[in-house]
Amino acid sequence: MAPPSTTTVQQDHVAVALAEIELYGELMIAAAAADEERLSADRIDEVLMVAAERPAGALGG
Repeated sequence: MAPPSTTTVQQDHVAVALAEIELYGELMIAAAAADEERLSADRIDEVLMVAAERPAGALGG
């Protein structure tokens, strides 16, 4: 099997970078709108639309 072309790899990196920038933007918007000084881990998960299982006593929860 031939390795992926450089163009394909670069496009993949660009797509990942754009997705990360979008998620970071969502966090910034949520932080700016928050009444608290910091976003809780639960609020961050909500903004990023992820479900995380945290052990009891984990930081930020």
